[in-house]
Amino acid sequence: MSKEVIYTVQVEFGHCDPARIVWFPNFFRWIDHASRHFFIECGVPPWHETEKTMGIIGTPVVDSHSKFIRTATYGDTLQFRTSIPEWRGKSFVQRYRCFRGEEPIMECDEVRIFAARREDDPSQIRAVVAPEEIKRLCA
Repeated sequence: MSKEVIYTVQVEFGHCDPARIVWFPNFFRWIDHASRHFFIECGVPPWHETEKTMGIIGTPVVDSHSKFIRTATYGDTLQFRTSIPEWRGKSFVQRYRCFRGEEPIMECDEVRIFAARREDDPSQIRAVVAPEEIKRLCA
C-alpha cells in the first residue's frame, strides 16, 4: 500500500449548478489536481524535471471508474484522500476518496500510465515501466 495524501478543496458558488450541487466535471478536475499533489507531496519532482532525468512526461488516465455517494455544495470543504493501492508493469491504480469531514461524497479509481515520448515520433507518447524511484517515494 502507498502513502495517503490529502488534497483539500473549498467549494465555491461557481463550482455548482443551478440546483446548488457541485457540477460533476469539477470532481474530475479536482481529482486530477489531487493526483499531481500526491506525487509532489511524496517527493516526486515536477514532470518537466522527470522528463529530463527519467524520460517521464506525466501520468495520463487510461481508465476511470467513479461512484457518487452524496452531493456537495458551495461552502463545503472537501478532502480528497489519494493513494496508489496497486502498481502494475506500465500502469498503476490511483484511488481517490472524497469526504466532507468524515462523510463520504464520492470515490474514484483511475488507471494511469507513466508516459514517455516515442523515440520515432516525439509528438506521440508511449507507456513505460513505472520507475522504481517513484514507486519507492510513494510507498
